[in-house]
Amino acid sequence: MSDVEVQPAAEAAAGLTQWQRVTNTFTAPSKTFEDIKRGNRSWWLPLIITALAGYLLFAVVSQKIGMQTVVDNQIRISPKAQERMTQQTPEQREAGNKIALGISEGIFLGGPLIGLVGVAVLSAVMLGTINFVFGGRAKYGSVFAVYYYAYLPSLVKVLLGIVVIFAGIAPESFNVKNFAPTNLGAFLDPIDTNKALYALATSVDAVTIWFLVLLSIGLATVAGVKRSAGYIAVFGWWAIVVLVGAGAALVFG
Repeated sequence: MSDVEVQPAAEAAAGLTQWQRVTNTFTAPSKTFEDIKRGNRSWWLPLIITALAGYLLFAVVSQKIGMQTVVDNQIRISPKAQERMTQQTPEQREAGNKIALGISEGIFLGGPLIGLVGVAVLSAVMLGTINFVFGGRAKYGSVFAVYYYAYLPSLVKVLLGIVVIFAGIAPESFNVKNFAPTNLGAFLDPIDTNKALYALATSVDAVTIWFLVLLSIGLATVAGVKRSAGYIAVFGWWAIVVLVGAGAALVFG
């Protein structure tokens, strides 16, 4: 009798595989987050998948667009950046260009590490919000894992961006900060549109909303609170970030 009872318990403790959690994130996200809540918090597979996608995008951009063009385009759509360049000597402009090019390539190459740091910080913020504001019982490792699985829909944006590039987008029209038509900003002119309006339009992004919804569900699940609490916590912080970003774009754009 005891052997019969122990076996199901052992199977339950084993939980889902990482591949199952990855696929369930798209088809049955609650199963993924419930599994994380049970203590199965491995997150290295979504990290590897998103890292490979980022490097694939980098390779395509480098080959089809060119990193120098990426830098030039960012300067072209920023009147203040152009103003600063006109006040520099040729030597200063050359040095500045090398720095900008290095930063752009470094962001691509160091994406996984930058992401790790970002997720570490954001997990702490969301942990404090859901536990202290909404009375949750989440653990840091669970929130950290939820972030990585919730971020998997970014693969859709990367693939769309690659399709757009191979479809023949003019290199001078490529905007590395908004490379896929998943938001309203993709249909606006970044030069002529008011910078704050463009930032807001870019923030209304289908893939970002997808990520936020998954993060809300996952956060509420691992914290043991109502989903409404997860939505308020996640979308509340997102709204603050969007408004701050719009203000910054207006002042520094």
